[in-house]
Amino acid sequence: MTTTSASTFLKPFALRYSAGSSPRVVRRHTLPASEFRNLSLSDALSVFEIEREAFISVSGECPLHMDEVRHFLELCPELSLGWFEEGRLVAFVIGSGWDKDKLSQDAMTIHVPGGSTVHIHVLAVHHKCRQQGKGSIILWRYLQYLRCLPTVKRAVLMCEDFLVAFYQKAGFKDIGPSGIAVGPLTFTEMEYALGGGAYLRRNSGC
Repeated sequence: MTTTSASTFLKPFALRYSAGSSPRVVRRHTLPASEFRNLSLSDALSVFEIEREAFISVSGECPLHMDEVRHFLELCPELSLGWFEEGRLVAFVIGSGWDKDKLSQDAMTIHVPGGSTVHIHVLAVHHKCRQQGKGSIILWRYLQYLRCLPTVKRAVLMCEDFLVAFYQKAGFKDIGPSGIAVGPLTFTEMEYALGGGAYLRRNSGC
């Protein structure tokens, strides 16, 4: 299998026109119906609003506060992925570089450039777009994107117990309790080994 360019997983899906429309008609520019791209600082507010709604209602804590969102989007935007529909952010993943076997408290705030591990800090979906499989789709696309980055060998994250099954279904392995706690919350550390080229097909319709 040949290695695929990371840009393959960042291409937009163009809007389709009706079969009866004339190709001679000059059409005004329209936003892609669906687009995946790296996030930028200009996306930080949208990211935080989606994250806050997704996590505060469940656990009372946000994985990343607004200043931390901006921090990682400034340091390593190439390790983020946003899903936009007609220009509106509907789901995202934010990661940073790491270089040790297990996550430690330092991994919550620092980025190790060129590290062989990507620490996935947060995955969130807009509340109006849940129960549509978008979380699974953007996670799959993110992992395939990471496969195309030459220095990255694995992805790790920590999650609460009720999310373990979701990540296991995506191919992550439970590697034990995390050494990091946030207030009363404890976490399981999960690992995904990245190897070979990216896969171009997924039975997701996306």
